[in-house]
Amino acid sequence: MANDQWLIAKKNIDMTIRDLQPKLVWEIFDDITRVPRPSKREEKIGKFLVDFAKSHNLEYQSDAIGNIVIRKAATAGFEERPTVILQAHTDMVCEKNSDKVFDFDNDAIQTYIDGEWVKADGTTLGADDGIGIAAALAMLIDESVEHPAIEALFTVDEETGLTGAFNLGEGMVQGKYLINLDSEDEGEVFIGCAGGVDTLAYLPLATEAAPSDYLYYKVSVSGLLGGHSGDDIDKGHANSNKWAARIVERSARLFGARLSHFDGGNLRNAIPREAFVVLGVPSSKATEFESDVKAFGEALCAEFAIVEKGAKVELSKAEKPADVLSEATQRNLLLALLSVPSGVLAMSAAMPGLVETSTNLASVKFLDDKIVITTSQRSSVESAKEYAKLQVESAFVAAGCEVVHSDGYPGWAPNPNSTLLECTKRAYNKLFGTEPKVRAIHAGLECGLFLEKYPHLEMVSFGPTLRGVHSPDERLEIATVDKFWKLLVEVVGTIR
Repeated sequence: MANDQWLIAKKNIDMTIRDLQPKLVWEIFDDITRVPRPSKREEKIGKFLVDFAKSHNLEYQSDAIGNIVIRKAATAGFEERPTVILQAHTDMVCEKNSDKVFDFDNDAIQTYIDGEWVKADGTTLGADDGIGIAAALAMLIDESVEHPAIEALFTVDEETGLTGAFNLGEGMVQGKYLINLDSEDEGEVFIGCAGGVDTLAYLPLATEAAPSDYLYYKVSVSGLLGGHSGDDIDKGHANSNKWAARIVERSARLFGARLSHFDGGNLRNAIPREAFVVLGVPSSKATEFESDVKAFGEALCAEFAIVEKGAKVELSKAEKPADVLSEATQRNLLLALLSVPSGVLAMSAAMPGLVETSTNLASVKFLDDKIVITTSQRSSVESAKEYAKLQVESAFVAAGCEVVHSDGYPGWAPNPNSTLLECTKRAYNKLFGTEPKVRAIHAGLECGLFLEKYPHLEMVSFGPTLRGVHSPDERLEIATVDKFWKLLVEVVGTIR
């Protein structure tokens, strides 16, 4: 076999990720998993990077927002070649299973080897983009690698707003070529990405006393795959908020159910995998309601059976709450959740197989005197992104919501004729005897923002294979890390 690393891992349950190859990359990645780094709270990983630079006598610089660049001079004979920027983001999506006790601000990720993959115990792994950080740092200290001058750029808060890329300080980088290390499919080289915008809806939370002659229940939707709202939006993954809304609407229509609470999803860039509602039904209809929820839950699972093999709809008794939503608020909330689109809106005609436009119903939260519904829209076509935003806004306004849009971020227009792309394709063919796939990605990368600040940049993005990102099912394919590393070394060593 071309790479039997995964077989070794499968046979030896006592191995840790520090025993994997390439050893330097895995050791640094293991160190990174021990550093808490939630989005907008990257102080600890920032200190880790500064300490790393100091301990290896490397020049470093930080800007006002918290981005850090570490520089290394060219090796002998490479001084005249253009500087290469290696770029990764420092934050990670912090998702866990509901039964997992874990503090993302203080606890180390608990990694383990499962056959061909590295996973985390009940949480996101943080290989998005921890493995990119590890590869960049390894390039800085591996004395066997020949290279031009390197600028390793580490940006903050990519996952919840691209804040670091938006506010990148002046003069942080001077390189000609930028390699983004935040892709998730080995064998594919990305040269474009979607732009995006968030749309938030606010619904006034009006309540009234919970009826005393009702019985109350908690309905839980769990076990869905979830995943990245860009990369995974075309895979047919169910949306837990949609499931919960369908259950509540049906129960209200058939049994006069009154909703007290709705909590679904967490992150704007993740397909929601869990949702929980508390609702009551008249005592006289309780038995029929229980049977119907069971049957309808089975119908939902059957509807998505091919994709969502672990889906569960569970019903349990709940204490009588003090309040339920007013009838008008309940009606408007259900109108909003059922009418707002979620999923693929259009496929690309220019690049077959690429999602062009999508939207994701990310989360539903009760906060003080309002209900907050978070969605995100993506498109590689700016006018289509604006139309998707309008569709979502229209659904929310019709349901009585106030709507606010984020500033959004630009897409990255492909440059199929760049020198860096040709070098990357040539390097991949030399190493592995085949051509890589060249494509655009529906996820948002920071490259579009870098191009706004530095229009001269040539950019590509590549990485090892990741699956289940932005969910506790996140996993990193062991064999592809070695290929990722070899490709990075070859490209950096041959680009002119």
